[in-house]
Amino acid sequence: MDDLLKKIRDAQVSPDKLILVAEASHILNSTLEYEDVMKNVLQLVTKAVNAEAAIVYRYDPSQKDLKVRFYSGDREPFHMIIAMGQGFVGWVAEHRQPVLTNDPQADPRFAPEIQNVTLRSIICYPLTLRGRFFGVVEAINKKDGAFESADLDVFDLLSDQIALAISNAQLYRSVKKQALQRKTLFEVSRQIMMPLALDEVLHNILVALQKVLDFDAGGIYLIDHASGAIESISSIGYDKLLEPDLSLKIGQGVVGWVARTGEPELVPDTSQDTRYINARPQTRSEIVVPVFSDSKLIGVLNLEHDELNAFSADDLELLTTFASQAAISIDRARVHKYLMEQKKIEEQLSIARAIQKTFLPRTVPKVSGYDLWGANISSGEVGGDYYDFIKIVENQIGITIADVSGKGIPAALIMASFRASLIAEIRNNYAIRTICQKVNNLLCESLEPENFVTAIYGVLDAKNSIFTFANCGHNPGILLRADGRVEELLEGGMLMGIRRDTTYEERPLYIASGDVLCLYTDGVPEAPNAAGDQFEMARVIDILKTYRQLPAAAIGAKMIDAVNAFAAEDAVLDDLTLIVLKRL
Repeated sequence: MDDLLKKIRDAQVSPDKLILVAEASHILNSTLEYEDVMKNVLQLVTKAVNAEAAIVYRYDPSQKDLKVRFYSGDREPFHMIIAMGQGFVGWVAEHRQPVLTNDPQADPRFAPEIQNVTLRSIICYPLTLRGRFFGVVEAINKKDGAFESADLDVFDLLSDQIALAISNAQLYRSVKKQALQRKTLFEVSRQIMMPLALDEVLHNILVALQKVLDFDAGGIYLIDHASGAIESISSIGYDKLLEPDLSLKIGQGVVGWVARTGEPELVPDTSQDTRYINARPQTRSEIVVPVFSDSKLIGVLNLEHDELNAFSADDLELLTTFASQAAISIDRARVHKYLMEQKKIEEQLSIARAIQKTFLPRTVPKVSGYDLWGANISSGEVGGDYYDFIKIVENQIGITIADVSGKGIPAALIMASFRASLIAEIRNNYAIRTICQKVNNLLCESLEPENFVTAIYGVLDAKNSIFTFANCGHNPGILLRADGRVEELLEGGMLMGIRRDTTYEERPLYIASGDVLCLYTDGVPEAPNAAGDQFEMARVIDILKTYRQLPAAAIGAKMIDAVNAFAAEDAVLDDLTLIVLKRL
């Protein structure tokens, strides 16, 4: 904010432009939808410098080039790729410096990047935020004369806000995309369980792929190793008259090449690849992955796009995941019904375990002056508990523990959504109570009425020994003071996913030397013994008091041992999830 105020003081711009700059934050942050944010950016830029048109060039770090996806003006949308160093835009991207010229064609950096557009004047400005380069924004042709240094000052004032808005929109889009991918994978796994014909199942996979990947044509092929033939079992986007010609031989075309080598192929420009068979004249790029079953190559999954360089390494990884789903479909259509049912169960659990592994921490972070430990003991293959440690800034770490209603894959998917939403809101540097409210609203939009999440989220300020938290309908955490006093972490609000716009309060706690903080899920106090009695919170407190001198991990282990010793042998236990924080 101080930097922006200094820029405003130093800028030589008119009062009406300063008003527009002041309004920019509201305009740019009025939505998180990526397409809408980019449209707002274009409208803001053209208005701010009175330009005929504006373009946003998105930097692609995987390809190290810039792509045009958004253009304002009187022409149809178009797609273009610009290399680093190519023309004004490429020069700005390479040097991270702006360009202002009112005679572009006389400049040695000039390149005819836009066909059929007469360039009289341009401003190109790099978009960076916290050292990360996002791309270039360009204003074309001043309406009322020539661009001036004051116009460049306007860009200087707007660039950080534009970059921040794009960053937030990209993060939001990424979270939504990940949630959609998980949901789609789950839908595919459900379809695999249905007693459908093989071609119907494979068609459903292609349709599901269209929800998470942009492509114009695709097909799933099976390999007959005895004859060397590759047969298209399911396809979409091809001319119906050409579908009989989609059968190939091993080694023929990019599909045949992958069928021979078992290695995936990403073709950014099919016109430059001699292996491509021109089944679709409009195809410009292609991505092909092998389909394996028990290490045996049984098929190929192929997607085509009408744009150059349309697929990324992330798309390749996602397509490989879908290829594994296709392999399962093919296997189950070929084997006995009993084997099909067994493989359905195994695959469901495999998907759920993969989802669960993505949101449980692999290691416990080291925090100077503190001993921190956490663990999740699942009651079955997949549980609904979650805990995490999230680094925010130096000396500050987010600590969360949560529990989802239900079990199995649905619970894992809900918890994945909760985690993604929580991390996205944490990165926006909101207050804890605001983070909880925003996550609650996101869950209200996606959860079924019978589902909910309970959680505690807090931030440990290790430097000042303050733990600030909000309890969202969760079991109260326990703070055992060094002098033996016990405090419960109650402040917060109701559980999440039930009612929109729920407000939450937060409470700071000073953590003194020798204090022990314990967060847990309901599987700990509600564990039943043979008589039907529950472990209850009093026993939790007794364990903490008895073993408070031990390291955090040992305290947690004693708690788990006590619960297991108390519980009946035939009891159906809930998940056990614990976090222990001890000030040294």
